[in-house]
Parts: sequence; C-alpha cells; structure tokens
Amino acid sequence: MKAMSEKERREELAKFLRTRRERITPQQAGFPAGLRRRTPGLRREELAQLAGVGATWYTWLEQGRAISVSAQVLESLARALQLDADERAHLFILARQQVPADPFPLTQTIDADLQLILDTMGIYPAWVLNPRWDIVAWNQAACHAFGDIGALTSRERHLLWLLFADPYYRTMFVDWEASAQHTLAFFRGSTQRYIGEPWLTQLIDELSQVSPEFREWWPRHDIQGRQTEQKQLKHPLVGLLELQPRTFQVVDRPDLQMIIYTPVSGTKTAAKLEQLSQSSMLSNHA
Repeated sequence: MKAMSEKERREELAKFLRTRRERITPQQAGFPAGLRRRTPGLRREELAQLAGVGATWYTWLEQGRAISVSAQVLESLARALQLDADERAHLFILARQQVPADPFPLTQTIDADLQLILDTMGIYPAWVLNPRWDIVAWNQAACHAFGDIGALTSRERHLLWLLFADPYYRTMFVDWEASAQHTLAFFRGSTQRYIGEPWLTQLIDELSQVSPEFREWWPRHDIQGRQTEQKQLKHPLVGLLELQPRTFQVVDRPDLQMIIYTPVSGTKTAAKLEQLSQSSMLSNHA
C-alpha cells in the first residue's frame, strides 16, 4: 500500500475535523441554537472559541493548509470536538503522525482475569506496569524474589523509585550500577512522549533529591528501546538468582505491560524459586 502523502494527510485531517465539528449541536457545546444555520453543527468560529484558538488559524487547519499543530492545541481541539479515545488518537496521527500521550489518571488496578494470568506464572516473578512505571499488580513469586510489594506505599511501588531510592534494592543487585543505568535508559525511551507532564517532572525532581546517581545520569539522555539484560540478584534466603526479564504488551489494555522474570538456563535459579515458593507455603500453613 502506498504511503499517504503530506498533502493527502492534511486533506484527511481537514475532512475529519469538519465531520466531527458538524456532528456537535450548538446545545451540546453550550451555544444557543439560533434561528438560521446554513451548515449542521457548530460554526468554525464557535469551535475555535471553545478550543481557545484563533478562528482564522482553525479555518486554515480545516482547509488542509500546511501549518504546524502542537500537542497542547490538539488536546484542546479533542476536548472541544468531544472526541473519544480512538478519535483522539486518530486526530494526533493525522495532525502530528504520532500517537498521543495517554490521558490521565492512569490505570492503577487490573481486572481479575489479568491477575489470574499473573498468578498462573507459578514460581516465575511477574508484575504489571502502567505507562508511568507504577507497579499496579504482581504475583506472589514477585514478592518471594523482590520483597513484599504489597507492603509498599503507592509512591514506593514504582520500578524506578525502588531501584534508585530503596536501600534494599540497591544492595540486592550484584551490579546495581549497570542495572540502574540500563533501566533508566529504558525508562526514558518508554516515557519520552510524557515529557512536560507534571507526574514525570515531579518524579525526576524527587529522584534527583534522593539519588546522586540519578541526578548525574538523567541529564545524559541515554535511550534504550528494550530491556534485555539479565538480572543477578543477591537473595537473603537462597543466594544468587539469575533472571531474564521478558516484557509483554497487554493486547486489550495497551497502556499496560507485563514483565515476567524467567530463570536463566544453566543456573540453579529455577530450583531456588521453587524453594522460595515451598517455604512460603509452609509458613502460611504453620
């Protein structure tokens, strides 16, 4: 299939804006219906007023002219046009050739079916992250390997926060510095579309205050597309754990990703994970 040209993309954007503007009644937008309207829906001037943009500029946009549009203006247009999530994404793709940042608040819980999948991982540690890297769900194997996640506060239950601000996690990794640098580069790569969002700015500020390493490494702007490095952990009960992280997108929840840690082949990690699971079962029945 031939790729859409720049001119065709602008024309598609113009048609999309016009059809969405025409489906909104004045009453829906808070305007009086009036006696005479030559076109259905809102006038261009009314839509521009709702979105907080100039009427002439919006007219040019709807005419398919070659003008640039910021993400902030597109968000205003999406609200004024009362777009749903799919329409909003389509607007961003047509106007900026990119998927928009996910709206907030972000997912903080998962449904029972996804939790069941986590639990069926058995002895393999697994957790689910939202786009902010909050740990929103986990299995018991993750608690066996990484500590009691459920006992953490919502602020602490963040993968980057644990790595840089939690003393236990700093001592857990055989090579904490390498792991922290790789994870930080992966975090930057996966969250770059959220630059300027208050949550990200606040997280960077807080981590810069509590971690001199983060304060030094964040300005380097290292980027990593995937997390492929094996993790070597010093577990207080069973000693060395060698784990390979595998990241999976949750298909019906694209804002979530599941990370499963499998034993590195040729090591004793699988037996040690089984040992941790059995110890937990015995203690629960004691």
